[in-house]
Amino acid sequence: MKLVKATKIRLVFDLGQREKRSLPQILKLYPCVPSAHHMLSKSGRVPDRVANQQLLDEALAEQRAENKKLVEALLEDSRRFEHTETGVRLSLSPADVEWLMQVLNDIRVGSWVILGSPENKPAELNAATAPHFLAMEMAGYFQMQLLEALQHET
Repeated sequence: MKLVKATKIRLVFDLGQREKRSLPQILKLYPCVPSAHHMLSKSGRVPDRVANQQLLDEALAEQRAENKKLVEALLEDSRRFEHTETGVRLSLSPADVEWLMQVLNDIRVGSWVILGSPENKPAELNAATAPHFLAMEMAGYFQMQLLEALQHET
């Protein structure tokens, strides 16, 4: 994934064939952070904790549903993906890039949580853990490319 053009209103990326296949697969994993991971307070010292936690859960569910619709819309929008000989060109606004980074972060962190929050590579890579490890790494890769692009935005 390489930034090929950056203006204040549009960033254009070249994605190779592997990235062209990987990005949709990774984005379709959204949302990935388990709902129970978001706690209002770890200490439990919150007035009306149960009701307030329920409000948080409902707000997060609404946000996730909206983001899921936006992910699907992004992937189906042929104006954003221009096919090239080597892959595709992806066109995003700076706001789209920031939103996409949040979605990718959910996938990266969610995969990490599912793997047991390891400090390094999971203790054992097997058929059950390898897809989550791959999702975590690929989401991080796409995040870094987008972050670097935002730093070069003119």
